[in-house]
Parts: sequence; C-alpha cells; structure tokens
Amino acid sequence: MGEWKHGTFGCFDNLGICIITYIAPCYTAGKNAEANGESCILYGCLSMLGCIGLWSMTSIRGKTREAKGIDGSYVNDLMCIWCCTLCALAQENMEWADGGQAMARE
Repeated sequence: MGEWKHGTFGCFDNLGICIITYIAPCYTAGKNAEANGESCILYGCLSMLGCIGLWSMTSIRGKTREAKGIDGSYVNDLMCIWCCTLCALAQENMEWADGGQAMARE
C-alpha cells in the first residue's frame, strides 16, 4: 500500500486547486466524486449538508484511497474530512490531478 502524494496540509502544492477548493468546496467535492465514477452534481450538493456531507466526502475519500492503493481507514478519512475539510478535499483532488483526472480533466 502507498501514501498520499501530497500531505494533508500540502494544499498549496497546486495553487489552482487550492483556490477553487477554498472558494467552492462543493465543486471540488463533486469533482472528486466524478473521478471515482460517481455523480459530480449529487456529491457536490451532498457535501453541503452537514452530517450527510461528512459521510459523502468520507465515502469518496475512501474510494480514492482504494483506487490509488493508499493506506488508511474509514475513521482516519472521517477525522481528516471533519477536522481539515478543505485541505483534505484539495489533497484528494491533487491525487487525481497527478493521474490526469479530477479538475485536471477540464
């Protein structure tokens, strides 16, 4: 199993993703879901709904970990999303962007 290419607080490794995530986190959450084969609009909207948002973003983060072969657990994903939502969304998106998906697909 591997590691994330960018640390949780490596938000500024890609300034474009960082700015978009801080302005419109629901957009980044949707793009992360889309990179995992889920609905961008549905998961973008779900991300704004409190506890449901925590669940949806944690679920997508877990799918990203599995797809990229990254160590971790649901509890770690939940704590990362809960405590550092914007940084976690940016980190996940940069993981896909490095592989040619997520926001980089546009």
